[in-house]
Amino acid sequence: MTHAFVASPSWQREPLVPPAAERAFGPRDAGGSPSRAPAAPDAPRDAQLARDLDAGRSSASTDAVHRPGADLSVLGPLEPFALDGPVTDLFVNGDRGLWIDRGGGAERDDGWTADEAEVRALAVRLIARGGRHIDEATPAVDVRLGAGIRVHAVLPPVSAAGTTISVRVPRPGGFPLAALARAGMVDAAQEAVLRQAVGARRNLLVTGAGGTGKTTLLAALLAEAPVHERLVVIEDVAELQIDHPHVVSLEARQANLEGSGRVGLDALLREALRMRPDRLVVGECRGAELRELLAALNTGHDGGAGTLHANSLADVPARLEALGSIAGLSPDALARQTVSAFDIVLHLERVDGRRRLAQMGRFEQRDDRLVVEAM
Repeated sequence: MTHAFVASPSWQREPLVPPAAERAFGPRDAGGSPSRAPAAPDAPRDAQLARDLDAGRSSASTDAVHRPGADLSVLGPLEPFALDGPVTDLFVNGDRGLWIDRGGGAERDDGWTADEAEVRALAVRLIARGGRHIDEATPAVDVRLGAGIRVHAVLPPVSAAGTTISVRVPRPGGFPLAALARAGMVDAAQEAVLRQAVGARRNLLVTGAGGTGKTTLLAALLAEAPVHERLVVIEDVAELQIDHPHVVSLEARQANLEGSGRVGLDALLREALRMRPDRLVVGECRGAELRELLAALNTGHDGGAGTLHANSLADVPARLEALGSIAGLSPDALARQTVSAFDIVLHLERVDGRRRLAQMGRFEQRDDRLVVEAM
């Protein structure tokens, strides 16, 4: 079936932001933690769950890939492709075609036809739906549509091959930690350590390359927090969807066409400290906000967490040092604060399409340098 690009009038008239989806929370025990009965052994169900996790699906059900909350109609002509199986990402590379990732790597879809002018028009419309503007003066823009759909677009000549559009399709609802264990993302021993760490309010740093499941694991861990705790989550683009009744989500804002109005993660961190968080979470540390996060976690904010891009557990110290230099931290100052701030490092990998918690470690300082030792 061929899906040609059609920017229909009905799509153009749809509201820019869909209604927020309602969320349901499961029963909790007397201490406020999620109450979940031990799952009965079910090999077929667990096998399906593992396939769903690796494909990026949020539910083991094959009846609906996307729950209500991921309103994919905001994608316009890309909607049929986003609904075509357990899609995690869509990539439009100018007039060179559409690529779809269903969890096993991007594959070209021959059903998409659009020339450069049509792709550019689509990029402009999608970015406008996120409340921003893209043109030659601002040729690269990142926005969130509806319940966590992330759209990034780049115009020529910055994008040499024509207008490019990258869409990250969210996993509404996420997976509980028990589901990740059944799917094989964490083993039984790791699950026990993670539950103990959340219960003891340990500060966690989740690391891994793109697409390894950092957001999935972090959301599952935060969902285990007692219901009376207030979670304040700070992200560049809001993606974390946590099954917890008291989550406050703050999203960074880029500058407008006049260059004003920017609210960065570093500023949001300072504001979050005034909101009396029980757990302070940074979706991803990318720059100077690392300094504020380390300072916050060193001043009595237990149970916090953050994520970081890194290729291996051994690479985490170098990655932190690079970000620390942006924030004006010396290697010695970074090492001292990091060792004191984070209790456990959780490193994820994706091998042959399977996401898994590959290693856990602890930070140490040797001389004036930061190192991480595997647990």
